[in-house]
Amino acid sequence: MNKGLLLLATFSGFLAVSLGAFGAHGLKSIAPPELVSIFKLGVDYQFYHTFALIALAFSGHWITSKLLNWAAYSFIAGIVLFSGSLYLYAFTGAKWIGPITPLGGLCFLMGWSLFAVAIWQSKVAK
Repeated sequence: MNKGLLLLATFSGFLAVSLGAFGAHGLKSIAPPELVSIFKLGVDYQFYHTFALIALAFSGHWITSKLLNWAAYSFIAGIVLFSGSLYLYAFTGAKWIGPITPLGGLCFLMGWSLFAVAIWQSKVAK
């Protein structure tokens, strides 16, 4: 188990719950529904990839590959770039933030690909 990664995942989960609660209650009173929906999408993807980080943290028991670390870095970058850009856009409405979001999506895809390759290359009993 990767304790540091697991702690980071718990922080990300805490943050996602906090932001989700803010989006469901506080943001609705100050932002239009389309921006609240964008904010919620950021929370959803942060949650999905928080669970992926937890899976990576425990996968180290069975898979010894540096690719697990790179997958984790990719997921973290994806959370920051994808979810972070959606949060920022929901707060500011600034259109220039839009091109950042797909970079986060690419990081998510890279993370899942690296995770898959690590599993594929592992010597885990079938």
